[in-house]
Amino acid sequence: MEEIMVTEKHEITTPFADADSFQKLYDIGKMFASSQLVPQNFQGKPMDCAIAVDMANRNGMSPMMVMQNLYVVKGKPLWSGQACMAMIRAAKEFKNVRPVYTGERNTDTWGCYIQAEYKETGEIVRGTEITIQMAKAEEWYQKSGSKWKTMPEQMLAYRAAAFFARVYIPNALMGAYVEGEVEDIAKNELLETDEPLGIPDEIVKEAEEHFI
Repeated sequence: MEEIMVTEKHEITTPFADADSFQKLYDIGKMFASSQLVPQNFQGKPMDCAIAVDMANRNGMSPMMVMQNLYVVKGKPLWSGQACMAMIRAAKEFKNVRPVYTGERNTDTWGCYIQAEYKETGEIVRGTEITIQMAKAEEWYQKSGSKWKTMPEQMLAYRAAAFFARVYIPNALMGAYVEGEVEDIAKNELLETDEPLGIPDEIVKEAEEHFI
């Protein structure tokens, strides 16, 4: 599995303290938006790139890592499962983070939970155990095109990481979903969008008129 690097946590400065700070952030966003090395859905969209840069700064990540692992499904921004696990492993509170598989493989008892250890106290923390039986009971497994049928081991780990992160490092997720949650948890049909972060056109236009 490809490793996702997260830099050591650092002191965070807000780009929204004044207009000059935001202008600098927006200029960085324009630079990224003009590059062909960023994912295609961020190219030519400086506002989305600026927000991605701010999210990277707050989590001590590389902006490119954020843009490569933050995308939109049906109008909702979400982190890739790899990114979620990387954020847990990078959390300053924990060490020895690992997925633990339980039950019998390829049966409804097959499950996974995330285990970690508090650095200061040595206390072992165990996240919510996710099983195939739970996925079926919550109707995640049966959905059309569900990855639970084709990639169950990966989905168990990703969902276990999402549950752990929401309890122990919710600030790192910044309110975004984790891969698979939108399709599995949302009950109503969500709006499709081509915008990476779903920013309304009128807000983008107003910001560009002010800062360009």
